[in-house]
Amino acid sequence: MFTSVRILNFDDSVVRQNKLIERFKPSITDLTDLGPRCRLYSNEKTAREVSARIDPTNKDSITFLGSGDFHHITSLLLDNFSEDISVISFDDHPDWDILPPKICCGSWVTHVLGKENVKKVILMGASSGDISPTLFRMGNYDSLKDDRLEIYPYQHRPTKVFFKNIPKNISAAVKKGFFYDEIHWQELKTKNIAEFFLHILHRLPTKKVYVTIDKDCLKSPYALTNWAAGHLELEELLLMLKFIRENTEIIGLDITGDYSIVKTEGFIRTAITNINHPRDSSAKGKTQSLIDSINETANISILERLIH
Repeated sequence: MFTSVRILNFDDSVVRQNKLIERFKPSITDLTDLGPRCRLYSNEKTAREVSARIDPTNKDSITFLGSGDFHHITSLLLDNFSEDISVISFDDHPDWDILPPKICCGSWVTHVLGKENVKKVILMGASSGDISPTLFRMGNYDSLKDDRLEIYPYQHRPTKVFFKNIPKNISAAVKKGFFYDEIHWQELKTKNIAEFFLHILHRLPTKKVYVTIDKDCLKSPYALTNWAAGHLELEELLLMLKFIRENTEIIGLDITGDYSIVKTEGFIRTAITNINHPRDSSAKGKTQSLIDSINETANISILERLIH
């Protein structure tokens, strides 16, 4: 089980959390010089620079990455593992785009699915518009074949996709129409989450699991982020983490979804950032002290659940 915590500090969002720092004494790797070049996406050169500055001997630490804008760093962390694993992601977004750039917070799951040792990816809580009819077509829906990828939104209306043959998948019922397929999701809000999630864990093809948490999966009383709020209660997330800890071997875990003022480098990245971020993020209009307090409380609760 975890004994160490580290912060890969791209944006100063976690190093401000003094109670967390004092109690858990994380190691801190200063990557703030790369942050503006990594926000939302990284090119191959920047990704290599990031990887070169991350100590692989600490790969089994609980790793804080800062804002969810840096969630694609998860795919770089997974490069340090060669054994067969399953990946469980808690996130309001599926992050499964097939569009470039490859190393991007919106496409890192597709990147991870390209790794031979990753046998399954489970997406918990993905309820955003990214699985709506329009944006679904940009997702890696071919990975639903043979249940390699499973998606469990907290809540989402059926997704109707025209002129596409959607593979059968254990996480959703696909109804075939004449011109369209309609996907009926297994919504977490309709389930006994404890029983349902244990069933998912017992079907995993590997004992070893990597867990990644984007706190935008949580309701706004528990997380204030650069993105819109999700739907999970903090206690629901903590319960699922407890079951993972008790029923699998967690080989690594990272946490994003802290808030930082957006700083980018280059006109194109700035434009993409402005287009992609929602106008009404869960942190909008909140004071920095409130943002840090709420996010720190959730972070400490997660650490308490994972560290003995």
